[in-house]
Amino acid sequence: MSCSFAVSSSVRSEFLDPVSTRFIAPSRIYHNRSKCEMSRRGFAFNGIVASGASVIGSSLVTEPAQGVERLPFKPEGYNFWTWQGHKIHYVVQGEGSPVVLIHGFGASAFHWRYNIPELAKRYKVYAIDLLGFGWSEKALIEYDAIVWRDQVVDFLKEIVKEPAVLVGNSLGGFTALVAAAGLPEQVAGVALLNSAGQFGDANKINNQSEESTLQKIFLKPLKEIFQRIVLGFLFWQAKQPARIRSVLESVYTNASNVDDYLVESITRPAADPNAGEVYYRLMTRFMSNQSKYTLDSLLSELSCPLLLLWGDLDPWVGPAKANRIKEFYPKSSLVNLQAGHCPHDEVPELVNEALMNWLSTLKPEAASLQTL
Repeated sequence: MSCSFAVSSSVRSEFLDPVSTRFIAPSRIYHNRSKCEMSRRGFAFNGIVASGASVIGSSLVTEPAQGVERLPFKPEGYNFWTWQGHKIHYVVQGEGSPVVLIHGFGASAFHWRYNIPELAKRYKVYAIDLLGFGWSEKALIEYDAIVWRDQVVDFLKEIVKEPAVLVGNSLGGFTALVAAAGLPEQVAGVALLNSAGQFGDANKINNQSEESTLQKIFLKPLKEIFQRIVLGFLFWQAKQPARIRSVLESVYTNASNVDDYLVESITRPAADPNAGEVYYRLMTRFMSNQSKYTLDSLLSELSCPLLLLWGDLDPWVGPAKANRIKEFYPKSSLVNLQAGHCPHDEVPELVNEALMNWLSTLKPEAASLQTL
């Protein structure tokens, strides 16, 4: 998620790459520019974990990060769009070429609180809540990467209506890549911040066998009952504000931005009556069905400009992944940051500067969605 909150370490390690926590100065940048040409074929996704929370008080007393403007917190949300019968929340500010921000697992548009106001000085900035998260509807559907891809693609068509740059953290990074593959002519570039996903294992053999009658009738129902009991307890534990704060502090190397605003932006959505069921579906169905999505299969289809903004001190997704992505996809820029899993919120001034420098090198086509 933006910060994959409040799940056991054994579960996290199953879906996130091992880490390497070496120190790298935040000013190290590698550039390689290209025009945006992307194939519709192929998309990859693998990794990351969910969580939830309960409502805490709406009195947010913590001051914003020094010298950085912060998006005002609105308990009622900002703007809403109806997509396939579901209510979708989004924030929009500024004027200029559009930039769409996509949060990670368990987070919301409010996780871009320190980025939206600054980026909006030069660009028209959108931040969207993915279906099932944040202030968007907690729909009882079968979740898949394709659901969020379709949501973002339709958001570009119906709300943004012109070529945009997609920026995503963690799960949001993979959603950005999947959406870019689904609507290449409308994506001017992609920026990934400590993105989720794993490269495929060429030596892995698929040993799936057909279920026996015993498995279908007896063992599978028992397994589902057991999963509901265990995951119900995990969700209850995960949604405690103290637990949320503790996990956040473990992935922010500088915990000064782990404040009431951030905690409430994560805990409040879990008060929704459907939040527990969404959590169960994500953990048992979405998370267990990731082998068909691989990072290399997506990158092999990508020729759009790609920026990697990487918190090298991330305890879940270390710099080795960023280096491998750059090696696999040389037409990319890499910015190493002394930060954890959520660099956009931990060191927003550095992320904003690097992102705007990179955005200034892009020349999106002025195509209109009306011709699609």
